[in-house]
Amino acid sequence: MSGHGAPLPMMARRGGTLRGVAKVPGDKSISHRALILGALAVGETRITGLLEGQDVLDTAHAMRAFGAEVTHMGHGEWVVHGVGVGGFAEPEDVIDCGNSGTGVRLIMGAMASSPITATFTGDASLRKRPMGRVTEPLTLFGAAAYGRSGGRLPMTVVGAAGPVPVRYAVPIASAQVKSAVLLAGLNAPGQTVVIEGAATRDHTERMLAGFGADITTEDSDTGRVITLTGQPELRPQSIAVPCDPSSAAFPVCAALIVEGADVLVPGIGLNPTRAGLFTTLQEMGADLAFENRREEGGEPVADLRARFSPGMKGIEVPPERAPTMIDEYPILSVVAAFAEGATVMRGVRELRVKESDRIDAMARGLEACGVRVEEDEDMLIVHGMGPGGVPGGATCATHLDHRIAMSFLCAGMAAKDPVGIDDAAPISTSFPMFEPLMEALGAQFVRGGIS
Repeated sequence: MSGHGAPLPMMARRGGTLRGVAKVPGDKSISHRALILGALAVGETRITGLLEGQDVLDTAHAMRAFGAEVTHMGHGEWVVHGVGVGGFAEPEDVIDCGNSGTGVRLIMGAMASSPITATFTGDASLRKRPMGRVTEPLTLFGAAAYGRSGGRLPMTVVGAAGPVPVRYAVPIASAQVKSAVLLAGLNAPGQTVVIEGAATRDHTERMLAGFGADITTEDSDTGRVITLTGQPELRPQSIAVPCDPSSAAFPVCAALIVEGADVLVPGIGLNPTRAGLFTTLQEMGADLAFENRREEGGEPVADLRARFSPGMKGIEVPPERAPTMIDEYPILSVVAAFAEGATVMRGVRELRVKESDRIDAMARGLEACGVRVEEDEDMLIVHGMGPGGVPGGATCATHLDHRIAMSFLCAGMAAKDPVGIDDAAPISTSFPMFEPLMEALGAQFVRGGIS
């Protein structure tokens, strides 16, 4: 699959069951951060298990453009020779981040406190996404940003010649914004402080500590307070990237709705700031078992077994859980369609500004498949139709969004009639092995639309 070029229609249909071991690729969030922090360290960082999807490859290209030496050794193994904090060179060309909101926002943060200028762009989807949420706090360091109306790409960021430390309360629950500010704080003297009212994924904090940064986190009446001392010399690391829980969500959730399914996903990351989906599924009655719990590279992991769960019930998902599962709401809405009763998802406004408007995309696709939904700006309610009860028989628009594409293909594995998508090509941005992995488990995909 390719994230660029001509659309690739595809459909999924009910066939046999799903059984086997699903070896999911490396965590995308950790992969981005490993490349960026490796480029900001002094010396050689070795990374194994890196996700080699297009989003992460675009970040690798960007780190080369900023002067780091980034070498692919094969099979998820990469070596990064970093230039040190404040050592980024000015790129000679525009930085194309493809489809990756994480990549572009973190890279903007990493270069914003250095006296260099860089211009960023991306694909049609990324150029629609708001960047002001990141560029506004970066200006506090002394950087400047010039983009299209609405703070959209293409955008030029002029880094601060004399950066100053910042104290910033993140107005929304966003790990990308928090991480961009922390990365900018690396090259600012003194202490940069980030305050977040709702805890978001903490991969950046964990990895900064691993690279030797002086960083602390404490809870207060105003939320989590993260304090970073600037201008450290980051030490190169050996990083083993765990399996991506957001990618694992697709074989796991497909197993829950396909009759007779039994799927094992080994080595899945279970960082508590990322595991909200699995908690939610268990509350719905999903048959999930966590085996061989352990820690790898500072991150908790386990082998996750998922079995067909015909007794799942709709629930109200606590809105405060949203930051721990924001990328998983599309596939959760598919599971909800095969549960009994209504699943209410509140506090999900952030889905409106992801790779697509994911609330709208899932609502329209589920409706086309015969499922009743309700929505408003900050909520999605899916009225479940029970095991095997979704009619299907529709082609759903993906809006260049990899998670929408994979979610509706999973729906097609359990619906009465096939479910098609207009374009499977964006799947390569995060999960390039999705198609062969799912087919090896027993999924039946057909390239081409519903005839």
